[in-house]
This record gives sequence, structure tokens and C-alpha cells, in this order.
Amino acid sequence: MRKQTAMNRDWIATARTLSEALPYLQRYTGAIVVIKFGGHAMGDDAEMESFARDVVLMRQVGVNPVVVHGGGPMINEMLAKLGVVSEFVKGKRVTDAATVEVVEMVLSGRVNKRIVQAINDQGGKAVGLSGKDAGLIVCDQTDPALGFVGTPSEVNPLVLRQLFEAGMIPVVAPLGAGHEGETFNINGDTAAGAIAAALKADRLLLLTDVAGVKNAAGEVVTELTPDHIREMTASGVIAGGMIPKTETALMAIEGGVRAVVILDGRAPNACLLELFTDHGAGSLIRAPRP
Repeated sequence: MRKQTAMNRDWIATARTLSEALPYLQRYTGAIVVIKFGGHAMGDDAEMESFARDVVLMRQVGVNPVVVHGGGPMINEMLAKLGVVSEFVKGKRVTDAATVEVVEMVLSGRVNKRIVQAINDQGGKAVGLSGKDAGLIVCDQTDPALGFVGTPSEVNPLVLRQLFEAGMIPVVAPLGAGHEGETFNINGDTAAGAIAAALKADRLLLLTDVAGVKNAAGEVVTELTPDHIREMTASGVIAGGMIPKTETALMAIEGGVRAVVILDGRAPNACLLELFTDHGAGSLIRAPRP
């Protein structure tokens, strides 16, 4: 028998939050949400656990999440341990035959399975795969000078849809197969954008280590159109590491994704705040409404 206790303000606030979330829970029932997971949160056990719990909650309330992850720091660590020396061209790593073997081992092995286990530990049913599985991603070579670095040319999301139907949560390592069977490493954001476009996802969430897209005054812009992004890039307001993320956002929207959000993955429950509250999180990018 439960004990009678005085009402607690925190309990009341929790109940109110759940009640206010109802229209958003209804809105996203059956929706496909692709999440690019990376940055600081991947290396922190507590943040990994929190992220996994949020993903399981999303699946529990009827959302179909797909997690696409990176793993650059883990790759660098393993290359150093194995004594694999990398060359760089214009600041970008050359992924030769020896390097791509390590990349595949780390991404499809250590990193992918850690995320899968974290989701399963929270009661979800996660399945790990890479873009090489079931013909998910076929790549063209991005630049011969960079070796086995690929750009998605074909994406067949059938296996992901089958996993949705089975109640599973796909966790995808950003690797793809070449037309001759080669293994290509793909930028994590690019892979997530290509998968989101192929699925015509409702949302693509790009988790990063910054609060969102900032204007010239350094303030986060909460909502942008593709034209705003192009103008801010041309003027130099969007620069550095934010450029490839916004380029991914534009390509995803052109490919049929309803909206892309660039948000701070370090913020507690960032994905839930974005989907299930009225204020969202980060910078939302979508085409202007007709």
C-alpha cells in the first residue's frame, strides 16, 4: 500500500510537464527522427546513459529514432595505439587501406556496440549496423587524394524501416560500400543527413558541442530558413566547423527532411526538449511555410 504524503512541488511540476507534452507526443507519433550523436557526450558515461534513456523514451511514445554516430577521438586513440601514422592533405586525414581498417574496427565495433548496449541497458531494443549492411549506403570516393573517404551516392533505407516495424532502434556507424566493394569512411553528419533524406524524416537532430547557429552578435538564432543560412555563410557569420553542419542541413531539407535542428548535445535531455516542449532547443532550420 502506498504511503500518503504531502504534495511536493517537484512532483506537481513533473505532472504538469507531462500534461503539457501531450500535443507534442501526439504530433510525433509515428514520426521518423534521425539523431547524429557525437561530441563530448559520447565520451562521458553519465551523458551516454542520459542520451540512451531519452532515445528509449522516444521509441516508447511512438517515435521511430535512428541514431547515427561519429567516433573521431576514439579512432585517433586507436591509430596511436597501433602505431598507424596518418598523412594529411589540406588539413584532412588521408584514409589509406591501413587506416580504413582501423576506422571500421572502431566505428562498427567499440563505438557502435557501446551505444547499442547503453540503449539496451535502458530497456530499449537497439540493433547496431553500418552503412555497409543490407546496401544501406553506397558511396563514391570523395577525393582520390584523401583515400577511402566517401560521399553517399545511394541510400536504401529498407532495412531501417523493417527495424522500425519490429520495434527496434537502429544505431548506424558512418561507413559505406563503394561500387567495387571497397569500404569508405563517411563524415558522421553527412551520413546522418543522407539517411534522413532517404527516409524523408520529420526531424534531423545534429547534436554538437555548441548551443546552435549564432548571429553576428553571438546570439543563438532559434529559427532559420535555408536562405538565412546561405546569407550568413556568405557574410562569414557562419564559419569554421559550423559550415559542414549547416551544409548537411541544407542538403537534408532539399532531400525531403521536414526540418533540421542543430543543438547542444551537452544540455540535459536536449532531444526531449526539442521534440516535446514548446520552446525547443538549439537552431531549427526549415523551408519557409507557404
